[in-house]
Amino acid sequence: MSDDDEHRLIEAARRDPAHFAALYDRHFGRIYAFVLGRLRNRDAAEDVTAEVFHKALAALPSFELRGAPFGAWLIRIAANAIVDRARTGGREIAGASGAKELAVDAAAADADLERAEEYARLQHFVDELPADQRDVIVQRFIEERSIRDVAVRIGRSEGAVKQLQLRGLHALRARMGGLRGAGAPGGDNNA
Repeated sequence: MSDDDEHRLIEAARRDPAHFAALYDRHFGRIYAFVLGRLRNRDAAEDVTAEVFHKALAALPSFELRGAPFGAWLIRIAANAIVDRARTGGREIAGASGAKELAVDAAAADADLERAEEYARLQHFVDELPADQRDVIVQRFIEERSIRDVAVRIGRSEGAVKQLQLRGLHALRARMGGLRGAGAPGGDNNA
């Protein structure tokens, strides 16, 4: 989905909240993964993710398109919701063993937020890649499939997969300004 398409969805959702469903569908997976990665508890992550989208819908009229993707705005809401939840009920957000309390350090939360915003930008750029490059990048770095497995799945040679991966990575690096931040695909072409 292009920036213009997303901006149209945002404007439509501002006029009629029923259109927010398309934004929810587009961003749910990333927001849930972000929250789950920090809380390590599915029930708490589901609650916080629902809260994020509820707050986003309520605040949508005040959302401003200032260059940052809508997904980054949602990540910021999620980070704040995690911090708020930790302050008011840290025991509720225990780790998978149920024995650990969530300790939130403001500096660590800011660093997490910056990485999440960079990841949201990266995801946006991946979405804009040509379909064949996007498929290879997603299968290689999100699904963690081997070159051989990707080649079989898309019906192309391993050499073609490597070329698509290389082109996709070059395009992503150019779009990200040469940064290789958290979550950015590495350059291992042989895994």
